[in-house]
Amino acid sequence: MRRAEVLPGKPYPLGATFDGHGVNFAVFSEHAKKVEVCLFDPEDPAKETRRFPLLETTHQVWHGYVPGLRAGALYGLRVHGPYEPKKGLRFNPHKLLVDPYARAIHGQVDYQAPIYAYTPGAKEDDLTFDARDDAAAVPKGVVLGEDTFDWEGDAPPDVPWHDTVIYEVHVKGFTKLHPRVPEALRGTYAGLSHPASIEHLKKVGVTAVELLPIQHIVDEPFLIQREKVNYWGYNTLGFFAPDARYSGSGSLGGQVDEFKRMVKELHRAGIEVLLDVVYNHTCEGNQLGPTLSFKGLDNAAYYRLTEKDPRYFMDVTGCGNSWNATHPYALKLIADSLRYWVEEMHVDGFRFDLATTLGRDRHGYDTRAAFFQIIHQDPVLSRVKLISEPWDVGDFGYQVGNFPVLWSEWNGKYRDTIRRYWKGDDRQAAEIGYRLTGSSDLFALSGRKPAASVNFVTAHDGFTLHDLVTYNDKHNEANGEENRDGANDNHSWNCGVEGETTDAKINTLREQQKRNFLATLFLSQGVPMLVAGDEMGRTQKGNNNAYCQDNALSWVDWELNDTQRELLDFTCALTKLRREQPVLHKRRFFRGAHMWDSELKDLAWFRPDGKEMRKDDWEKPYVRSLSFLLGGDAIAAPDDEGNRIVGDTVLVLMNAHHEPITFMLPAFEWGADWELVVDTAVCGESPRTHTPAGGNVQVVGRSLVVLRRPATE
Repeated sequence: MRRAEVLPGKPYPLGATFDGHGVNFAVFSEHAKKVEVCLFDPEDPAKETRRFPLLETTHQVWHGYVPGLRAGALYGLRVHGPYEPKKGLRFNPHKLLVDPYARAIHGQVDYQAPIYAYTPGAKEDDLTFDARDDAAAVPKGVVLGEDTFDWEGDAPPDVPWHDTVIYEVHVKGFTKLHPRVPEALRGTYAGLSHPASIEHLKKVGVTAVELLPIQHIVDEPFLIQREKVNYWGYNTLGFFAPDARYSGSGSLGGQVDEFKRMVKELHRAGIEVLLDVVYNHTCEGNQLGPTLSFKGLDNAAYYRLTEKDPRYFMDVTGCGNSWNATHPYALKLIADSLRYWVEEMHVDGFRFDLATTLGRDRHGYDTRAAFFQIIHQDPVLSRVKLISEPWDVGDFGYQVGNFPVLWSEWNGKYRDTIRRYWKGDDRQAAEIGYRLTGSSDLFALSGRKPAASVNFVTAHDGFTLHDLVTYNDKHNEANGEENRDGANDNHSWNCGVEGETTDAKINTLREQQKRNFLATLFLSQGVPMLVAGDEMGRTQKGNNNAYCQDNALSWVDWELNDTQRELLDFTCALTKLRREQPVLHKRRFFRGAHMWDSELKDLAWFRPDGKEMRKDDWEKPYVRSLSFLLGGDAIAAPDDEGNRIVGDTVLVLMNAHHEPITFMLPAFEWGADWELVVDTAVCGESPRTHTPAGGNVQVVGRSLVVLRRPATE
């Protein structure tokens, strides 16, 4: 191709941009000496049809405009520069690279091909140089056409944080076995937004789906050798591209519109879409990993390298590399990607995997790190829902409660405390008090509110709810790692027998424990997160790290028995109760005081004898039975119209002891009559019995009771 056929173009926007007449290419590389664009035949993606250099550079961006090039073109990049691994430079023009800004990606990686910049198995490993071409084995970027998608007036549901109920879900696993979703749509974006899927989400009371990673991923070679895949998706290659493995519309751009249609349909149902995003590392691994994109574009810019020997990657993620959140262009890619998903794809927020990594500078974790500053000042990103997984595997990586003011956090302390309390561990009283009421000890001092705490008992990583009460130990043999993978300390309890049993007494206790966990989750202040399938007793047969199990072990099973249907009904009743009772989703932390002209304090704690708890009661190691009252007329925050919020007063009796405990209800001034609305010891709907002030309520061992006093009393 003659150079005159490539015009100078523009350095922005980065990526490949079709304007109706041609395509502008813009690629960042600080240390490159030459950047080429290669085009491939859509009918034969291994066949390179044209190659041309980007001759202009502006602010370290290589750019050029190709008149007449049309949408649908497949392309990759070749970047020339020094191959000096000891200096952190790994340029190799024989390795085709995926454009980091590609909006759609076609094809998969072939690990049998020479996709490594060095010669694997050579004595000097990555210090060698491999000159074999790998273009046939590498995915290609797709040039998208002008955006003509009809959003039909789509607007974000904009559900307030305090009303939010999150449903963590895998796009494929949710519908792969769904009998009411057409077979062709099962496991796809379209399947997730099918009316049968939305019907279930609405029934459960979900306000937001949190999708496990859907940005284009690559399976690790060791998994492919075992004939497995990275099912969870925490191994990103393309941060702008929805993964085509969940598309029923092909991989040449159809996956983009299908994703948009999913968002539009979920929004119509009032359900927000949150993405679990993985900006802490990429799929290229350490110095021995493949060269697929960032490593060959500018290794020293995109990755954190060790200062003493930049041949090696700093790894605080446990995945071989860590994203360089101190470099301007690496940070720009994150911000550009996030804005793209919000503005072009209409998503409503993000959950950031191993987010502590993004807050690390050269000296360690810093709440004023550049990444946080960029998010905070951005007029788009600062207004969406932001959730951190507040840990990584580096030094001082556990940062629960220590993220900036805009952020909510996965509250791992909540998970552990609730599990230990219902298991019957000692010395949980004080912890349970904080966790049930929004974890003010973690979030109040930073100026945040209860919604900063994303409460969960289970997540994709770990036991399902069913397995939490069925197994003491992990059983991950199916992963092929001799049961070495996955967490060893799960705070689980099998109720007396490891694994499934026909013992009716044990199975009854297990169902009761499930109801305890679910009830606690939805009675707690903060934002509840439910894992897809837990409401129906989904099991992974004791596997607490099913990241590579793309099969029925991970997929939601929709064939329910009577016990599972009862658990689903119980969950739906809990979300309905939470929705209807303002005291269960407050905007502000409790003060333990009267509000407005309220009769009751907003929060009061009681012993089983009906007396308010004293300081020394919290310190007793054996306290497993307590109750708390939420005053329905003592809600400090007004509604959006400035009106005072008044609801029912709720009294929760909790007994983690193995024997029944008789609770004396508080004296008359706290309420004359109490109606029972939840009893986790009862299978099915609880009888609506009434108990007067000072009366006795027996709470059976390992169960929870919820009483209400109507607001009209």
